[in-house]
Amino acid sequence: MNAPKVLLWSICLLAAMGGCASKPTALYQWEGYQANLDSYFRGDKVGLEAQAQLMEADLKKIKAAGSAVPPGYSAHLALLYGQQGYMDKFAAYLNEEKSRFPESSKFVDFLSRNFKK
Repeated sequence: MNAPKVLLWSICLLAAMGGCASKPTALYQWEGYQANLDSYFRGDKVGLEAQAQLMEADLKKIKAAGSAVPPGYSAHLALLYGQQGYMDKFAAYLNEEKSRFPESSKFVDFLSRNFKK
C-alpha cells in the first residue's frame, strides 16, 4: 500500500471512530439538590417548608425526564418533612430511599430510630 492510501484509510478510520463517540450521560439528575443541601446546612433563611417544596418540584422534573434520583435525595426530603411533623411523609421517603439504595438501609434505619423533631 502506498502512503496516500494509508493516509486516506487512517483518516476514514478516525472519522468513523469519532462518529461513534457520544456525550456521556449523567448517572443521576441532581436539579437543585446540592444548593438545597447547602442552604439547609448553612441555616439560610429558606424555611423547611419552602425547601421541601423546591425538592418536590425538582423530584417531579427528575421523574418526568425519566432520570434517576440521586442517593440521599429521598432521605433528605424525609428529614425536611419529619422536622415539620409530617411523620407519614417522613416514613414514606425513608422507605423510598431504602428501596432505591438498599446499601443505605442501616443508615436509614438509624435515622428512623433516632429522629427527633
